[in-house]
Amino acid sequence: MPADLAVIGLGPHGLPLAQAAVAAGIPTIGYATGPEAGSLSPAELRRMRSTGFRPSTDPAQLGRVRTAVICAPTPRGADGELDLGQVEAAARTLAERLRPHTTVILESPVLPGTTEDLLRPILERGSGLRAGRDFHLAYSPSRTDPGSRDHTPAPRVIGGLTPACTESAAAFYGRLTDKVVRARGLREAEAVRLLETNFRHVNIALVNEMAVVCHELGVDLWDVIRCAETKPFGFQAFRPGPGVGGHGVPQDLTGHASRGLRMVELAQQVNERMPHYVVQRAAALLNEHGKSARGARVLLLGVTYKADLADQQGAPAHEIAVRLMELGASVSYHDPHIPAWHVLDRPVPRADSLYEAAAAADLTLLLQPHRTYDLQGLSVKAQLLLDTRGVTPTGAAHRL
Repeated sequence: MPADLAVIGLGPHGLPLAQAAVAAGIPTIGYATGPEAGSLSPAELRRMRSTGFRPSTDPAQLGRVRTAVICAPTPRGADGELDLGQVEAAARTLAERLRPHTTVILESPVLPGTTEDLLRPILERGSGLRAGRDFHLAYSPSRTDPGSRDHTPAPRVIGGLTPACTESAAAFYGRLTDKVVRARGLREAEAVRLLETNFRHVNIALVNEMAVVCHELGVDLWDVIRCAETKPFGFQAFRPGPGVGGHGVPQDLTGHASRGLRMVELAQQVNERMPHYVVQRAAALLNEHGKSARGARVLLLGVTYKADLADQQGAPAHEIAVRLMELGASVSYHDPHIPAWHVLDRPVPRADSLYEAAAAADLTLLLQPHRTYDLQGLSVKAQLLLDTRGVTPTGAAHRL
């Protein structure tokens, strides 16, 4: 069966798109740009194959589709900037096979201007075709919510190089969702992603700072949030945590505009301090109970960046473990999604029995409340429990 769609990059952005496409009856090729090809379980792969999905390592397949969506990851590099290496490599691979009338869409997280200034020249040079005349070029910010139980397709924002490019991309996404929102152009669509990602990080930073201040004042922040979210306008509830992980990298635009986004820069600083604050709270709790962090047995629960996922991208658990080890604590972990975990190139002992490990540990740190955790039972078994997510029953644990 010939494929209508090629999803280039099967990571956190590409895989959900491929799954949505095959669910909508669109024959789809999945072309991996890196080791993320292994993120599909055999059962998932069999199920997707039965509905029209074909994983492929043959780049020639990319020249046989009507729509190609680049979803290559753009992790933060050592300099703090987005690493566009995999996007460039995907574009070069596609350009050599690009046919006239193909619709090319970029979904990878990028800064405004990337689709036109970086992607377009690569595609045009490699194919000899002209964007907007011979093929359509557009950007759509990926909107995935990993682990969510709500499978309703989110509205999609589309911005094209030309109005015709926008309409061609909108026609494709119209097969996946009931609502397609047309942006004025490429840069506006790219800036939507920037705003959405920064909105999350800034608001998490605000509530993380509130957590620190409320603890010092003896105020129950979780009760404050519970009350505040009853306001039907002007407020959206965010909750504190031990740090911010995931694949949505905040960007303050320093070096890309005449002035950066100072609030985003400050939010990054606040959020990056949270693992240190969690360890401070952990050490203080141990001291309050007559124990020292040095030699203490500390159990970390949930070491992924989000509950009910196996993804550890940017998870604060790593830094928390490092800082605890530096204090001389003996660290172990439990996570039903992570069979093995290494920190500082050393394996971290994995607890087989959750309740026995919590009962034996001097301190249990709840970092991610996976659905499999019985929080009531855990709060009873643990000698000392620090809940960084505010999900245990009131009074059953110390909260962040």
